[in-house]
Amino acid sequence: MSVIPLVFTSGWASGINAYAVVLLLGLLGRFGGAESVPPALERTDVLVAATVLFLCEAVADKIPYVDSVWDAVHTVIRPIAGATIGALLASQDPGSLGEVAAGAVGGTTALISHGIKASLRMAINTSPEPASNIVASILEDLSVAGLVTLAIFHPWLAASAAAVLLLVGALLVWFAVSRIRRFLARRREKKAGRGAPAPAGQGGGASRMPY
Repeated sequence: MSVIPLVFTSGWASGINAYAVVLLLGLLGRFGGAESVPPALERTDVLVAATVLFLCEAVADKIPYVDSVWDAVHTVIRPIAGATIGALLASQDPGSLGEVAAGAVGGTTALISHGIKASLRMAINTSPEPASNIVASILEDLSVAGLVTLAIFHPWLAASAAAVLLLVGALLVWFAVSRIRRFLARRREKKAGRGAPAPAGQGGGASRMPY
């Protein structure tokens, strides 16, 4: 079986929540009998660290603006995690894909999905209420859990779903950016209109009376 779809899916998921990916793969490998999971992810110390970091992210990811700071910090961490997981997965199936190539696929996919997630979260933070952040975070966690689990048993189906989510996310970012640009353009036009000089005869000063 080719490891490419599993690497792609884990890369996408790592860009959303890398700690959840490590934790899920480790648990599935250790207790679920998933042979495609490398032993390095099944170690007790790795699972404990992933659990603690996952809980920290579960809290930070649901607080407006704190989530964006958390995303900024993880701009490097998530792609590195995606690349590392991809290389480890490839090491379990040497005849499928080289570890360097798998690392490149996992890291690149994680970087793209992270950029989409961070951009959408910045757009969501323009809303004054915190409920949207909580809902978005829960949906992201459920998507990661569902696709990573699906990737172990049906890798190509999971990779197809991850590709669709990647495309949908990119379209949502484009839509959000275009809306923000239009809003800023209208705001500049209003400011320019208020600052323009009034036409002759319509000013606030008194008109000169004829003698």
